Amino acid sequence: MTTQASAPPPSTKSQALRSYDVADFPALTGLEEDWRFTPLKRLRGLTGEAQTATGAVRHEHGDLPEGVIVTRVGKDDPRVGSVLTPFDRVSALAYGGAEQALLIQVAPEALVAEPVTVRVVGGGADAVAFGHSVVEVGRFAEVTLVLEHVGSATLADNVEVTVADGAKLTLVTIADWADDAVQAQHLKVKLGRDAKVVHIQVSLGGDLVRQFTSVEYTGRGGEAELYGVYFADSGQHLEHRQLVDHNVPDCRSYVGYRGALQGADAHTVWVGDVLIQAEATGTDTYEINRNLLLTDGARADSVPNLEIETGEIAGAGHASATGRFDDEQLFYLMARGIPEAEARRLVVRGFFAELINKIPVEELRDRLGAAIEDRLAKAGA
Repeated sequence: MTTQASAPPPSTKSQALRSYDVADFPALTGLEEDWRFTPLKRLRGLTGEAQTATGAVRHEHGDLPEGVIVTRVGKDDPRVGSVLTPFDRVSALAYGGAEQALLIQVAPEALVAEPVTVRVVGGGADAVAFGHSVVEVGRFAEVTLVLEHVGSATLADNVEVTVADGAKLTLVTIADWADDAVQAQHLKVKLGRDAKVVHIQVSLGGDLVRQFTSVEYTGRGGEAELYGVYFADSGQHLEHRQLVDHNVPDCRSYVGYRGALQGADAHTVWVGDVLIQAEATGTDTYEINRNLLLTDGARADSVPNLEIETGEIAGAGHASATGRFDDEQLFYLMARGIPEAEARRLVVRGFFAELINKIPVEELRDRLGAAIEDRLAKAGA
């Protein structure tokens, strides 16, 4: 099933080919703009032909609060594919390969006080697995949802998120995979009128993790705040891409990602695309990416893109910065009797603190802070 046939190259990403059929997308060469940073050979067949999954992931969750339901639905459920139509080969492969979808529903007007955690557990990296999840937050509901990925896997998956009118979702996604895991994920959020999503994306584990997040507005007053924290160790490839498509008047977006890198061949990629279409008057948007290089041999690619088709906006901007430790900060701390190794840890902790503190789950904040400390200790920082 194809929603847009092949045509001359699109002028914007919002006009790119979208199709549920992997055959509609040409084989990847690595020369494509959207794939030029990704080491395709390390994706273990996730860019190949349509295939049957021989691996699997399982989902775990504890007791669910009132107003929240977690179940499975078939591919024939009308909610599957209603938000996200794949616009790259891997996403289309995942859509065709997933036999069922995990459905997480939050009832309209439900004010869920406690966070809901769903764990995605890999069954092994030797076999390809496909996944599909659907998150529905009803009108005027409020909830914090944590999707945590652990274990070993070779996984391509899609996540569809609907935040209905007046609803608020805080979504925390964590890639804390084992060292041999590979994941290519596309997550799309559709926002209703006066709806708000705060997405905090944390990437720590895995051999290669490529995550694409896109946002679509369907009514005035929609707000999207997208934050990211990532820490690449030796040999890791962590790639984050966003597409915020402002196609409705009077909506807001903010994108803020921060990453640290250490060790030989540690590589991170951040590409932020924000499009303000002609009809999206009154838009207010900003995106920023900051990277901290802790050792030699690490590489951070950072590409902010902003495309504006109307001059009637409230504000728009973007920024990117990549650098090493601030010698003045280290000198300031060491001059007050703090050993150099501890001073470095304090600088990194402060670098991430603002974004980690946006996670409204204390236990999770503490655990992520400890994981970052462990990485620094491993490198002898």
